[in-house]
Amino acid sequence: MNDDRPPTPARPVKRGSGPGSVAVAVVDDAAIPTWDVYELAIACAVFGTPQPELTDTWYDFRVCAESPDPAPEASVTEAPGFSFGIRTPYGWDALAGADTVIVAAVPQECVDHDVDLPAPFLTALRAAADAGARMVSLCTGAFALAAAGILDGRRATAHWAHTEQLARRHPEVTVDDSVLYVDDGSVLTSAGMTAGLDLCLHIVRTDLGAHIANQLARRLVVQAHRPGGQAQFVDLSVPAGDDEGLAPVLHWAGRHLDRPLTVDDLARRARMSPRTFFRRLQAATGTTPLQWLLNQRLARAQSLLETTDLPIEQIGEHSGLGTAANLRHHFAARLGTSPADYRRAFRP
Repeated sequence: MNDDRPPTPARPVKRGSGPGSVAVAVVDDAAIPTWDVYELAIACAVFGTPQPELTDTWYDFRVCAESPDPAPEASVTEAPGFSFGIRTPYGWDALAGADTVIVAAVPQECVDHDVDLPAPFLTALRAAADAGARMVSLCTGAFALAAAGILDGRRATAHWAHTEQLARRHPEVTVDDSVLYVDDGSVLTSAGMTAGLDLCLHIVRTDLGAHIANQLARRLVVQAHRPGGQAQFVDLSVPAGDDEGLAPVLHWAGRHLDRPLTVDDLARRARMSPRTFFRRLQAATGTTPLQWLLNQRLARAQSLLETTDLPIEQIGEHSGLGTAANLRHHFAARLGTSPADYRRAFRP
């Protein structure tokens, strides 16, 4: 899916008070299945771990469960695996005071068998949304936001294996199973597993800028930025050995973004025909070569705006976006802001 559509303007940063508070809502604090632990751990790793080397202020983080009383210790259940318990002093009522609320996942029976989520849990989600919180779901957490009515009339996504159930059970939601995540301003949803990490890094990028998000991604040893419109389903039918020529040429392109690169240039450097290069890059990344180049150039421009005092014209040249007018055009189309406003928001 093309990611060129104008996005909802980014949520403004809360100057002087850091990026605000993040509350993760857990439905069943006594027995979280192994499959759902991954999304919960992502939210904890990104928002719950201070980063003093990157910035003085980080997120005020909490995990909110049904009861603020200590939960049972982690325990082993029947196949298919383990389940884990959570100890937290925060109940669901603490969601209403958070700036961002994340539902990492919901019990599998609520997805597969249409089992209703607890009414107090949905009430707490509605209260948080009504209080102005940014509402986020990772993977099957979208079922909770949909059941609370928060996704009504909105576009949303979830893991491709669950989007059919989500669309069937909640026809008032426009379900898109072809993207990694959807940023609809105050409501954000992601596909499962690593796409949840992509969305969390996108939120950090929105709140604190590309430079900090990129450094955090480097610490997590993951790709710094995968646009939300990138495909969930990447064709893995191409043998791994066929893509050996991609990594060096993409690394080279990333270091020469100031040049007027074309698909033919990259294909020639990869010793492939343009058609073969196009096909293999799209299979490996889920996006086209030109879109990949644009994403890299925008990321370079964001980093230069945050870390240098270069004039807008020079940033356009160094990032390969050309003139200042062209830079402004792409910032408005992709980020919903201007380069000057972006610099004011994210310069230390």
